[in-house]
Amino acid sequence: MRSADGPRRHEVAKRLLAALRADVMALQEVSRSPVFDQAAELAGDGWTVLDLPGGDINHEGESLASRLPIVRADELDVPVVDDTEGGWRATALAAELAVPTPVGSVLIVHHRGTYELHREDVRERQAVATARWIEQLIAGRPELPVVLLGDLNAGPDSASLRFLTGRQSLDGLSVRYEDAWEAVNPGQPGHTFTPLNPLVRAGEMPLERGRRIDHVLVRSGAHGPPLGVVDCRLVCDMPVEGVWASDHFGVLAELSPPSHAPGTWRSTT
Repeated sequence: MRSADGPRRHEVAKRLLAALRADVMALQEVSRSPVFDQAAELAGDGWTVLDLPGGDINHEGESLASRLPIVRADELDVPVVDDTEGGWRATALAAELAVPTPVGSVLIVHHRGTYELHREDVRERQAVATARWIEQLIAGRPELPVVLLGDLNAGPDSASLRFLTGRQSLDGLSVRYEDAWEAVNPGQPGHTFTPLNPLVRAGEMPLERGRRIDHVLVRSGAHGPPLGVVDCRLVCDMPVEGVWASDHFGVLAELSPPSHAPGTWRSTT
């Protein structure tokens, strides 16, 4: 939301987010200063807002908002690369939510990959660190549904996303997360950062061609994910009275358990 500062854009974003009636929101580049708590304002009453570690000196960073009860929260903040260009860390926030039956507990993980176009090597290590951390969090509870979401700053063909979606291993680790967009929109670009949005053309990447870099991913076991993707679509992707909510489009996913648990057979009689 950094490129969406200003009263008009904030109000448009707040109105659009409220209309979604979501249970969980991953908010990017929002202010949490003592003067203005943008994340809480955008979420509204009845929501709990938690922050990822590592906000900047302007009190801007990533937040996770939930209107469902949070049973437990954990943070990841570890160094992954330190070279001549600077130091990078893997940061993520995990919140276990109490979801009404038949779902039960769900672990929501908000992860963010570094934005620099030429540093996919950093995003790889950040993705590996977060994925390994998640496996540690759910040790002994492999059936616990895990949803990984956020601005990963990487498209589906990047090494970090190929790793997360089970197309390749990295650093001796292999995982598989279902790409919610791809599951129900195969072959569709779904760009969330695109020059169709004038805020992108006016921003720091004036030659941007369009990428799908904001993701909702569902962890899969040997027989598939415990939550299926019912719907996944772009939101906040049109101006309201000439005002764009953000330089990124949002991604809204609806998830639901399958008719029977993966790894089991449903009776056919």
